[in-house]
Amino acid sequence: MKSPEIYQSQFPAPTARNNGGGRRSSFSIASDAFIFFSGAVAALLLVWTFSTFSNHQPNPIPNFETRIPEPKSSVIDDVSCTGSSGGFNLQSDPIDPNFYDDPTFGYTLDKPIKNWDEKRREWFEKHPSFGSGSEERVLVISGSQSGPCSNPIGDHLLLRFFKNKVDYCRRHGYDIVYNNVLLHPQMHTYWAKIPSVRAAMLAHPEAEWIWWVDSDAAFTDMDFKLPLQRYKNHNFVVHGWPKLIYEKKSWTSLNAGVFLIRNSQWALEFMDVWSGMGPQTPNYEKWGEILRETCKDKFFPESDDQTGLVYLLLKEKEKWGNKIYVEGEYYFEGYWLEIVETLENITAKYNGIERKVRRLRRRHGEKVSDGYSALWEEYLKDAGFGKFSWRRPFITHFTGCQPCSGQHNQMYSGQSCWDAMQKVLNFADNQVLRNYGFVHRDLLDSASVSPLPFDYPA
Repeated sequence: MKSPEIYQSQFPAPTARNNGGGRRSSFSIASDAFIFFSGAVAALLLVWTFSTFSNHQPNPIPNFETRIPEPKSSVIDDVSCTGSSGGFNLQSDPIDPNFYDDPTFGYTLDKPIKNWDEKRREWFEKHPSFGSGSEERVLVISGSQSGPCSNPIGDHLLLRFFKNKVDYCRRHGYDIVYNNVLLHPQMHTYWAKIPSVRAAMLAHPEAEWIWWVDSDAAFTDMDFKLPLQRYKNHNFVVHGWPKLIYEKKSWTSLNAGVFLIRNSQWALEFMDVWSGMGPQTPNYEKWGEILRETCKDKFFPESDDQTGLVYLLLKEKEKWGNKIYVEGEYYFEGYWLEIVETLENITAKYNGIERKVRRLRRRHGEKVSDGYSALWEEYLKDAGFGKFSWRRPFITHFTGCQPCSGQHNQMYSGQSCWDAMQKVLNFADNQVLRNYGFVHRDLLDSASVSPLPFDYPA
């Protein structure tokens, strides 16, 4: 099942919202049942077509606090401008031995890591400039295939998606890694992300969180930051719906194309178990049978990472489940088909607020945008989150579109995919261009921009 799009999710993004396992109305439960049935029918009609879930009952609005970060300061006094960035000493690496000097320490899956939490603590002790703010330090990682795309516009689209991620990371001070090689030759398609994430953890002990974002997923709210305090007691965050996991046992009850994982010994052990269902194991075919038996709506024989994750939640919940947060209250990743037609209305809503509130439309430098994001929250209290919300969706995920290969889901046309990608990417780009004084007037016109008049959009 090897595919050139080794890092793109090949599954549909369920787009229902869930309140994290709390009480649900009878209408919501009936809606889930109807959607589950619809997905099963679609799977039978189209063997490789992927269905989606939509919950038509909005949930109570969660509270995602946006905080203005305190100014960073270096914890050492003798860091020169040439040796520091953001208060970090980038030149000093003490000669005292650490885990990198251990010949048994390795980045590949066949070399298990022990005592990683202790190793990270020791590394921080020897690199004190990285200590301040480490609890909320995030490394974003994504990737794609090593060769050219077969879709004529595929490479351009992947570049646009990558630019989008770079824009978001620059905006929030996150580092980003983009990988386009298989770090394990047998772990292709959706399994390729696990060796990449694992290697990133070892290369970046300073990062508390590793955030995998599929190459076909775009940030569509440049202001929204991960509510990390919400996940303080968890080590893994994935978009999904507990009811569909634990009651329906559906392989599309979550989406593994975007996930957040804490840089920890727990994570390394979890990925060892998770990847043990992959194509590098001699039990790969057997795992395919086990996963199909576990999730009756799974219609293809291969073992995949997404169903494997559902399996671990179902069968090893006591071991892993209490540290896994299934996020369904906002668009941690959202299905593009339900998002794209809402963008014009969302833009109109935001512009309407700015016309009334001058401080929100004030020109400012890009580096101080966080303060304006916090101000916006006062006016977004009634916007909601997720479907039926007029808040910008956080991440829009183009599951099923396959921009590199062009082998899109037959439920919709290729043109609808490409047009939607343009709209979403330009919608996000407008939030970036705003600080540079320009805007895409037409979301379907990626090449043209117009200068913004002073005091726009008054």
